[in-house]
Amino acid sequence: MKRAALSWQGLVALVCTIAAMFTLPLYAAGASAPPSSATSALIALLAIAAALVSFAPISRTLAATALFVGAHGAAWLLLATLPGNEGLATSSFFLLLVAGWLLASRCVTELSELQPPAPAGRWLLRLLIPAIFGAWILIVWEAVSRGAGIPFVILPPPSAIWTRISGSLPILGEDIRQTIFKAVLVGYVIGCASGFAVAILADRFAFLRRGLLPIGNMVSALPIIGVAPIMVMWFGFDWQSKAAVVIIMTFFPMLVNTVAGLAASGNMERDLMRTYASNYWQTLVKLRLPAAMPFIFNALKINSTLAMIGAIVAEFFGTPIVGMGFRISTEMGRMNVDMVWAEIAVAALAGSIFYGVVALAERAVTFWHPSIRGG
Repeated sequence: MKRAALSWQGLVALVCTIAAMFTLPLYAAGASAPPSSATSALIALLAIAAALVSFAPISRTLAATALFVGAHGAAWLLLATLPGNEGLATSSFFLLLVAGWLLASRCVTELSELQPPAPAGRWLLRLLIPAIFGAWILIVWEAVSRGAGIPFVILPPPSAIWTRISGSLPILGEDIRQTIFKAVLVGYVIGCASGFAVAILADRFAFLRRGLLPIGNMVSALPIIGVAPIMVMWFGFDWQSKAAVVIIMTFFPMLVNTVAGLAASGNMERDLMRTYASNYWQTLVKLRLPAAMPFIFNALKINSTLAMIGAIVAEFFGTPIVGMGFRISTEMGRMNVDMVWAEIAVAALAGSIFYGVVALAERAVTFWHPSIRGG
């Protein structure tokens, strides 16, 4: 049970809703499908009720539920009034949109304060909070782009992008297979594995460590737009040249992070291993590699995004008539911006899944680390 208090989000949302009621209608004169006064009143009523609930001395769970229903119900009704009225939204429309966004922000604040005792509840919160953030990015994007009549070539609404995605699944599937399942995965595995192997050798032999790390810092600063055309000339136009770019981009982050991780174990632990008469390889396997795992997974997570960027950008410099980078380049030239955004959305989703898989593996392997246990 929380005490009664005025939240600034609820207070500002209440002011915005009241102001919106005095500036009705939602759309300017000439709108072909203006909403009824009952719809406008229902949107305002949901926002006002949710704002008042945020002040009430009730449990955080109940407050978060009421705020969630009020904010998203008002937003859904507001978006439902847009068809036929694009570009004619008035200040009342945008005031109600701001009110809904503030109520959703208050909902996230209440959810962040919850501490469920069950692991399932904690996992649900970890998924729900970022989902609300992401949903409101799309809601605001949709409402502003359509309500304000932003030209399609500048910023298409999410609904148009989704329509393009659902209507272009075979094309997107071929692009994913070419870019992700060939260039990205092959380059990522080879780059990370070779960086790890060379890091072990560099740790074992001091001359390699002193010679390779400065070169690694220099190569990491090479611009991808300079490396990609060279790889295309060396390895051809197919996915092999893009995999080569990915290998270059992922090799040195893994090398540098692994070398740093192998030096992370303390002197006391190393002295203890020496008292047990452990040789180099036993110490490496039993002590130093486990201590280096947070560093190694940090490199794997960094490389999961670098690999996607490298493969897509490399396709701008020569590729068969398939691939995500090829599609972005050609469709932008044709001004098919919805297809460009569809490719961007699919790449972002694939990159997020890739990163999430690595993060889950990190939690399973480094469960002993304080940062994981505290999460």
